Amino acid sequence: MRFTPIVAAAALSFATLAPAAMAEESAMGKPSGSVVIRTKSADVGVGYTWGQATLHFQGHNYHYKVSGGQIAAVGFSEVVSRGEVYNLHRAEDMAGTFAQANGEATLGRGLGGSVYENKNGVRLKIESSAKGARLSAGAGGLTFELLKK
Repeated sequence: MRFTPIVAAAALSFATLAPAAMAEESAMGKPSGSVVIRTKSADVGVGYTWGQATLHFQGHNYHYKVSGGQIAAVGFSEVVSRGEVYNLHRAEDMAGTFAQANGEATLGRGLGGSVYENKNGVRLKIESSAKGARLSAGAGGLTFELLKK
């Protein structure tokens, strides 16, 4: 059979990758909810970020105002981030500042991923899609403020 080596290779690849995917999930735990974050950043030396986020948690949507900054950045970008929320027990625990140390280089369009954590132990694992022209490096953070319904 000609397809036997292909099937065997696919099975071996899955057997090799599956434990890594399961280890990653167990390290973060089980997702509590999901989040979509839409931000813009304008930067000249020190960066400033603003926008909004929608948290889907326990069958409800919660809306947040998002603001933040970066220590060293220049340029402008628009970013849409989507991801999972971990270790969230109440929607109020999402409020606060999420810290991260990272860098970004966007010219035209870019993709990225990040993990953020706040003082309540809530973690965000997000994938981002950016457009614009921006270069940043160093520590930064995003602050989430729960909006009243």
